[in-house]
Amino acid sequence: MVQAGIEIVSTGGTKKALDEAGIPTLSIDEVTGFPEMMDGRVKTLHPKIHGGLLGRRDVASHLDAMKAHDIQPIDFVCVNLYPFKETILKPEVTEADAIENIDIGGPSMLRSAAKNFNAVTVVVDPKDYPRVLDELKEQGETSLATRKSLAAKVFRHTAAYDALIAEYLSQQVAETEPEKLTLTYELKQTLRYGENSHQQAAFYQNALPVPYSIANAQQLHGKELSYNNIKDADAAIRIAREFSEPTVVALKHMNPCGIGSGKTILEAYQFAYEADPTSIFGGILVANREVDLATAEEMHKLFLEIIIAPSFSQAAFDVLSGKKNLRLMTLDFSDQATTQQEIVSVLGGLLVQDQDVIEEEPESWEVVTDRKPTAEELAALAFAWKAVKHVKSNAIVVANAHQTVGVGAGQMNRVGSVKIALEEAKGRMEGAVLASDAYFPMNDSVEYAAQHGIKAIVQPGGSIRDKDSIEMANKYGVAMVFTGVRHFRH
Repeated sequence: MVQAGIEIVSTGGTKKALDEAGIPTLSIDEVTGFPEMMDGRVKTLHPKIHGGLLGRRDVASHLDAMKAHDIQPIDFVCVNLYPFKETILKPEVTEADAIENIDIGGPSMLRSAAKNFNAVTVVVDPKDYPRVLDELKEQGETSLATRKSLAAKVFRHTAAYDALIAEYLSQQVAETEPEKLTLTYELKQTLRYGENSHQQAAFYQNALPVPYSIANAQQLHGKELSYNNIKDADAAIRIAREFSEPTVVALKHMNPCGIGSGKTILEAYQFAYEADPTSIFGGILVANREVDLATAEEMHKLFLEIIIAPSFSQAAFDVLSGKKNLRLMTLDFSDQATTQQEIVSVLGGLLVQDQDVIEEEPESWEVVTDRKPTAEELAALAFAWKAVKHVKSNAIVVANAHQTVGVGAGQMNRVGSVKIALEEAKGRMEGAVLASDAYFPMNDSVEYAAQHGIKAIVQPGGSIRDKDSIEMANKYGVAMVFTGVRHFRH
């Protein structure tokens, strides 16, 4: 810029670095006539700076005011803001450190410059330096289109910066329902298309990284993720975090088609596969333990879209990476914090809610029938209850203590889901129980389940017709427990 005849005004550490590099600069106090003060909090907040940025070059009264007050026009602004995001991400950050890293003068200069984009070029991203320098070399100035584009980027940048500050301070005062919801996300990936090929789409990630998230997973191999891959993978890792024992989740179209737990990850995979060997084809797998060679060799027999695990042994990776399109991803399962809220778009707005991560306590469940569940049935009920909360409502899961054997999802009436789940479970009913994500509005579901071999049921309870369902369960000798918690998932 010096070669282009541009005089540089700088402050603090930036000026020191430029001076040491042999690049001539003016200090800010040479321009303003005031020293930097208050530990650097006040240095650029001055009429000689903001007048030089905001003064319109096409308005005579502005030019007269600038001349009268010895304000020189400023044509370029390049600012890197204080690292507020990086500061609050430090594990032991104090509130005082966070506050000191809220930049005031930087955003003020950026906004002043961006408002006057007709005359001022403002750069907030080093990636844009070559673009500006090329235009200066070729044309002697930047184009209006470039200045306007950079101005828009500035306002996006400062809005995101302020959103993080607002979020941090709101958390400090425990504000749960702010009158303004300020969110900021960063582009992670431009997608080929959305749910369908005619829909444009992109993947944005939270500005503050969420460790246990598909946005934070590392892709080791395979094609780029698609829109539907990302949604399915997100649903699958939500299920996987329910289980502490070796578990594999197989998922298709936002619903689990098989969940298996075992003594080893191979046994867990075999249970997940056997749960629904048809639907797993073209699905997504999440394993909560390292994928070893034996498990990889079994997985390799199938067409799968994605496999997510904490790690892959080298031998397992060598086997699975033989399929060039299979996405292999690793995810840290050690930090599964669930404080982040869920945000869903609707036409004209957003819905915000806490995640459904309530701690389940099977020992507190209420047995409401004459027959109590056996210890084996109670273990199966606990397994089924973990699974059913992740199935689209109306949701029914038939399972034993280590494996889903039937899933009924998304039906408009509950008995319809019961019939689907039991049809899938046919021939595998030994030790099987049934879980319902919400109460039974009628006793027909209980009767159908009992007639098809179910001996124990877990459901929230809470219907005005609970008595009818309890009586039906007693008629067939079925044990039924109420959890008192509903798990709708729309």
